[in-house]
Amino acid sequence: VQLQASGGGLVQAGGSLRLSCGMSGRTLSDYAVGWFRQAPGKDRDFVAAISRSGRGRSYADSVKGRFTIFRTNAKNTVYLEMNSLKPEDTAVYYCAADTTWRGWDGVRRDSVYDYWGQGTLVTVSS
Repeated sequence: VQLQASGGGLVQAGGSLRLSCGMSGRTLSDYAVGWFRQAPGKDRDFVAAISRSGRGRSYADSVKGRFTIFRTNAKNTVYLEMNSLKPEDTAVYYCAADTTWRGWDGVRRDSVYDYWGQGTLVTVSS
């Protein structure tokens, strides 16, 4: 089972990017999915999570109103649409999949996730 995160790049402040997370070997719709990010010299932080059905979503306060997580189960992909990007959003972004629903508090903890993608770098210039 592998997760693949893609879509990172260099963007100016105020710009947008869409990250994608795909799964090979299993069906991603069987998993809750979270996005995390890690800036240089900092801990890995929760960004957003989505339930298996896609009806439930949770966001970190720092991205609420600017980022949107959604999934297309037909395409076996979860997306993170990032708008109004700020230099402080610069980080390596990781997607992760959780086989067991932990509740909305649980999905914010990186330790609960079973599978991780390799990360994709997002750089926001000022």
